[in-house]
Amino acid sequence: MPSPPEKRKKTKSPERSMTLIEHLRELRSRIFKALIFIVIGAAIGFWWYSHGLLQFLQNPYCDLPASMRLTDGTGGCKLLFFNPTDGLVLRLKISFMTGMVISAPFWLYELWAFVTPGLHKNERRWAVSFVGVSSFLFALGTACAYLTLKAGLRVLVGLAGPDVTAALSAPEYLNFVIILLIVFGVSFELPLLMVMLNLVGVLKYDLLKKSRRWLIFLTFVFAAVITPSQDPFSMLAMAIPMAILFECAIQFARVHDKRVARRQMAQGFEDIPDDEPSPLNPEE
Repeated sequence: MPSPPEKRKKTKSPERSMTLIEHLRELRSRIFKALIFIVIGAAIGFWWYSHGLLQFLQNPYCDLPASMRLTDGTGGCKLLFFNPTDGLVLRLKISFMTGMVISAPFWLYELWAFVTPGLHKNERRWAVSFVGVSSFLFALGTACAYLTLKAGLRVLVGLAGPDVTAALSAPEYLNFVIILLIVFGVSFELPLLMVMLNLVGVLKYDLLKKSRRWLIFLTFVFAAVITPSQDPFSMLAMAIPMAILFECAIQFARVHDKRVARRQMAQGFEDIPDDEPSPLNPEE
């Protein structure tokens, strides 16, 4: 009597495609986790506000000469607000922004984890590096903004003339500072975006090499337009580091593309057109 044919075991591939409903559920889960991290960071920012954070944000204005700012009669530095609810709104806004910054490594990881199912195995290995480098670049951008804020304020306030004192309101001044810090931090992420596009094969070194001069020129134009203070110190503080980071990204693309080309030559894929699939091992 012939033995019954063996049933094939169904294996669930970790690389299987997800349905639309599964994608939406995954997105909802990632957003929920990211919001939890942001809320925790905002709670820390709410406490930190009255334990040094406000003074930290206020220091660039208070470091101006006493003749250029409002004092309290004893040489101290004061900011004003004119609406009873401004204090609460201001504290909540700064707490939320602080929470976004503090929790950045965590919600950036959630963002990357949502994207990774659509990437190849070797591309997903860059998750930790992406989160770490992006957090570092954001912190570097905010540090550059803060260090140049004093010089930028001196220029802006000094343009009004020696007989004018800057009695700044707390909401307007702190909004200005927060926007400046965030703009610098996000702008410093752009070279990392270039690196990621090169890793996934969208942006090649040859194109970046041809566009280097235009890229540097547009970097300075971007810095001149995007900086809220519009002063030369802030513009240069953004443009020069960004130009250096873009050059580092270009050199990374050069090294990466050479390694990819050598690997393809070793596997014998160099003669395959770009629009044809290469015989890659699906297990790799």
